[in-house]
Amino acid sequence: MAPQTGTIYGRRRRRRPWLLAGLLVPAVAAGGVIWALRTEGTPEETADRYLAAWTAQDYATMRALVADPPAGFESRLERFRADLKVTQASFTRSISDGPFADNGPDDDGYLSFHARLSGVRDWEYDGRIRLVERDRAWKVAWTPAALHPLLTTAGRGLRVIAEQGDPLQVLAADGTPVNTPDAPGSVQQLVEGIRQTYPDRFKAQGRARIDLYEDGKAVRTVAKAAGVRPLRTTLDLAVHRAGAAALEDVGQPASLVALRASTGEILAVVNKPGGFNRALLGTYPPGSTFKVVTASALVADGVSPSERVTCPAEKNIGGFPFHNAGFEDFGTLSFQDAFAHSCNTTFGEMSVRSLKGGRLAEVARSFGFGAPITPGVPAVRAEFPDPKDDTDLASASIGQGRVLASPLNMASVAAAIAAGAWIPPRLVVAEPGTQDDRPRPLEPAVVDALRKLMPAVVTDGTAHAVRFPAGTAGKTGTAEYGSGAEPPAHSWFIGYKGDVAFAVIAEGGGAGSAVAAPAAARFLDALE
Repeated sequence: MAPQTGTIYGRRRRRRPWLLAGLLVPAVAAGGVIWALRTEGTPEETADRYLAAWTAQDYATMRALVADPPAGFESRLERFRADLKVTQASFTRSISDGPFADNGPDDDGYLSFHARLSGVRDWEYDGRIRLVERDRAWKVAWTPAALHPLLTTAGRGLRVIAEQGDPLQVLAADGTPVNTPDAPGSVQQLVEGIRQTYPDRFKAQGRARIDLYEDGKAVRTVAKAAGVRPLRTTLDLAVHRAGAAALEDVGQPASLVALRASTGEILAVVNKPGGFNRALLGTYPPGSTFKVVTASALVADGVSPSERVTCPAEKNIGGFPFHNAGFEDFGTLSFQDAFAHSCNTTFGEMSVRSLKGGRLAEVARSFGFGAPITPGVPAVRAEFPDPKDDTDLASASIGQGRVLASPLNMASVAAAIAAGAWIPPRLVVAEPGTQDDRPRPLEPAVVDALRKLMPAVVTDGTAHAVRFPAGTAGKTGTAEYGSGAEPPAHSWFIGYKGDVAFAVIAEGGGAGSAVAAPAAARFLDALE
């Protein structure tokens, strides 16, 4: 192509005073007054119109803005787009900010632009177009380099080249791939749940690079193929191994969930045996582990840990007899001791007296009951239906009746006391802003009280016979299900130590102190 002719627009020329007047402006010369014709518009305006037309694929407008457009101008633009397999593109003039920014052409008449291309291979690059004066108008002095700076000759082109895509990697928190055949069974189970939640991420991902060609031969790669972005999780494999080892001696179907209390990050999810992910999808009466929620409501209502309460062996509430485990009668004792000994009669009576009118349901919601759980894998929400009468309220206060929760739900209850706020649990590290993980603070008085009550369960209460590491706080649960004079029960223990909160359940395991609590102690010992 022959070089473009015409006056080059530069800074010096742009600053000449006579260019700033009307269409015909007088200029004083030695022989008198002469008249100069002004170039219409500005180079910036022409560049903006040209780039807008390029974005809209309006090649006719582009041609009208080009000085001496070459033969096959439109087909060259179409081939550029086709070779890069572009489905959408935008071209905008590059503009600098600041009081001293000069966004006009440089001394050679060039203006910069930024290109964003979408398609088989998303790509961004910076280019330049040159403006010249032609017939009292600003025009684009077009060469192939106006498409991309590397296209310095007509024989050069850019092409997108497909490559074999890498499989998606699912990573633990430390970067270890976990979607592998040798990953623990419970972890593979989680990966399947992640696949169900993010099916598009697991589809075969093609990769593409962009190569520079000259006369049909590849010269070099301009943009490398982007790798498949891995999917990161919060799993801590050391914590997971500790949880799996803790359940080895449990004879019943069992689950363990561990969280980082301060963030809601799920560190471990263990199910024994595999098949059903009871840790996230199982719905069970939480039994006396729910007394953490009920105690929080009573403390918020004004009860102090030292307040004296009664704990008879049996109490008729709403026409239904409630009794303590083993029909133990603790007489008069502090509220802290009633919590430690898990007095059903105390909690049932106090709840009916103080927590009517939806108050217990309101506090349960502050611990995540009723809220959707979206950790990045399928998970059920904890349910607290509004009690129908006094008997229903008393049953709910001790985690029986129609109250249902998963081990994940109850681990997040323990985590809320450890952290001072309920934080939605999460397993998949999502992009910023895609998940509401804002903490929901608990009342400071509630947190202070429960941080006294829960350690007492381990030191003086229902779990005192289990050897826990120092600093453990928790709550046992014996959740009855079925029917009969002595119905079967699930064995529960929830708690925290430092920033690790957890829940353990053994289906049909009986008393919480018999199966779940020893498993929890083994888990914490393994983390020491």
